[in-house]
Amino acid sequence: MLNPVVIAQLAILLFVFVMLLSSAAGMVYMERKVAARIQQRMGPTLVGPYGLLQPLADIIKLAMKEDVRPKAADPILFALAPIISAACAFTAFAVVPFGAETTFFGLLDQPVPLQVADVNVAILWVFAVTSMGVYGIVLAGWSSNSKYSLLGALRSSAQMISYELSYGMALAAVLVLSGTMSIRGIVEAQSGGLLDVSHWFLWLQPVGFFIFMTAGVAETNRAPFDFPEAEQELVAGYHTEYSSMSFAMFFLAEYINMVTVSAIATSLYLGGWNGPFLPEWLGWIWFLAKVGFLLFFYVWMRWTLPRYRYDQLMAFGWKFLLPLSVVNLLVTAAGVLYFGL
Repeated sequence: MLNPVVIAQLAILLFVFVMLLSSAAGMVYMERKVAARIQQRMGPTLVGPYGLLQPLADIIKLAMKEDVRPKAADPILFALAPIISAACAFTAFAVVPFGAETTFFGLLDQPVPLQVADVNVAILWVFAVTSMGVYGIVLAGWSSNSKYSLLGALRSSAQMISYELSYGMALAAVLVLSGTMSIRGIVEAQSGGLLDVSHWFLWLQPVGFFIFMTAGVAETNRAPFDFPEAEQELVAGYHTEYSSMSFAMFFLAEYINMVTVSAIATSLYLGGWNGPFLPEWLGWIWFLAKVGFLLFFYVWMRWTLPRYRYDQLMAFGWKFLLPLSVVNLLVTAAGVLYFGL
């Protein structure tokens, strides 16, 4: 007979998997509705009450489409690319805690953390897995044997290299403040204080938060940094030649990556599940609310800001964001060393 703790951990694993799938569907609906409101339209209204079943209709439509592969494409790599992107998106979220430890109302003899895996080097895990996600995009662009797809893949790899440095520097500043690479440890370092808000690292790292979110938007290839799939220039970029469920898997990976970046930003800067007016065992409500706010910011920014030129993207990453992240890290280190922040 399985240990109850093992059963609880398997249940958490299944719950996270289902929630990530559901969040991707929810983001499709949210993207359509927010875009419609910004453009003074109604958005989805016909499929289900208030258009809530529109994501389901989109999935059914994609599943019924023919899966077309270009004749000159590499068959193995062409099929493998969307799987790599989706797998990396799911795996990166595994170390993100979404609540405090719980015994499930006394059903367990020992508390279990509300996360798939509590790893003491979780930040390194996230950094490594999210870096692997670009391989799916690069393989998709190369294996498609299409110039538009290849250009999109090359843009994505250059963009990832340019902004991952600033991304890592922002993470390093938080590690200096918390003294741990465990995301759960970082969240616990932000607990307490006036109404569970004053200890958030956002107040000590406003510049780091700006750098992290900017680099996160670039890492997930979202507007105004959506150069790998710039429709006006590259048709659809790296997934131009994809259709049916292979096409859907790339979109699934993109939305889950957005959720992961928002969840990590919530954990590193916004106190994770810590928040006022709610007991710790209901902290997951605060976590979901913060992640939802950051996801709304993602969508709002897409339909508000224009896409930059490619040279502006690279100049912003190397000439502004990277020097700013280095200065932020040095100032943070000096503050911890001399003032005990």
